Amino acid sequence: MNTYRETLDFLFSRLPMFQRVGAAAYKANLDNTLAICRILEHPENKFRSVHIAGTNGKGSVSSMLASVFQSAGYKTGLYTSPHLRDFRERIRINGKMIPEKEVVEFVSQHSELFSEINPSFFEWTVGLAFDYFAREKTEIAIIETGLGGRLDSTNVISPEISVITNIGMDHSHLLGDNLQKIAREKAGIIKPQIPVVIGEAQEATIHVFREVAAANQSSISIAMIRLHAVPVKTMLRSLVFDIYEVKNCLYDGLELGLAGSYQQKNVITVLQTIRQLTSMGWQIPERAIRDGLKHVTTLTGLQGRWQVISEKPLCICDVAHNKEGVEEIIAQIRNTSWEKLHIVFGVVSDKDIGPMLGLLPKEAEYYFCKADLPRAMETSELLKHAAKSGLCGNAYPSVREAFDTARRRAGPNDLVFTGGSTFVVAEV
Repeated sequence: MNTYRETLDFLFSRLPMFQRVGAAAYKANLDNTLAICRILEHPENKFRSVHIAGTNGKGSVSSMLASVFQSAGYKTGLYTSPHLRDFRERIRINGKMIPEKEVVEFVSQHSELFSEINPSFFEWTVGLAFDYFAREKTEIAIIETGLGGRLDSTNVISPEISVITNIGMDHSHLLGDNLQKIAREKAGIIKPQIPVVIGEAQEATIHVFREVAAANQSSISIAMIRLHAVPVKTMLRSLVFDIYEVKNCLYDGLELGLAGSYQQKNVITVLQTIRQLTSMGWQIPERAIRDGLKHVTTLTGLQGRWQVISEKPLCICDVAHNKEGVEEIIAQIRNTSWEKLHIVFGVVSDKDIGPMLGLLPKEAEYYFCKADLPRAMETSELLKHAAKSGLCGNAYPSVREAFDTARRRAGPNDLVFTGGSTFVVAEV
């Protein structure tokens, strides 16, 4: 394994990977990750961290927090998943992706030692990330869970604080068939006497978090109860908020370099987390908060969140891929001006897509497509599901062809939206 390409082929093709094959890659324990950590001499104990779980918003929250810490002068690691274009997007320090050389050397050095463990793609990647953060002496690492929480490979750290954004019905075949069961899996990141911030207080799940926090003697704060954001200005690529605690304005004219109105909830979660961390001694001045939020995409490389690809026609993509996420996207589409709506859409095959399709606007013209991975749903099957929901459109053999056709047919004042799956957005 001498080249980066060969190393990635090893990680992607030989090892079970949830993103490619779905449930077959899900491990029901942390044994492999703990074994990897032992071999690597416990890198997970050599850096401080913030651990983030949740159905939606955890990637945005992770990137915002990393951007703020970076702006405050801390050497900041960021671990997220999945990637959109390059595997190395998953592992960054101060916004810079892990060098290809580091990936190649790590896999070459440890493939023999790890062979008896036979780690999954995700376990390999967590080992790589934690080892890299430890060796590079990061001062804080923002760690996003991949799937769930309790059994997620990242759940071997003892963070400064745990953050859970919200709970929705996603990956229910693995995490549970109701919100309470899913909440309990996500609550698995709550550690003894380590504070936890909950983003949204959902009636169906908040008692679960309070119960788990109490059992762990962990203080719990709920962002949306403590703080609220008042939108001041909406621009094509950014939002401006005033942030209040009751009637006291904490931040006026706070600009976020992301445009989806659903980010309002995420900003509140980030700010409450920062307040908790500063009360624990972390030095995060207001200037760092403002700079970090304003420049989040340039500082962390975050993509695919109500991202404007081009104008005239306005082309926007978003990685929302479950019912709750799509609800937010539809609201955003309704708040955007356009003459005709074109939607490029593809999904993975192991989801219950009925509730998601039922939300989509029937007046749009659809361009159904299949992302280039085994787990993606065939367009013939997607067309059948779409027809049941009253959606009209055609199937295309590739994401590129679907997107190019939509953009070519769109008038200068139309909107072309691409979504349904992270992998469709990645190809666009």
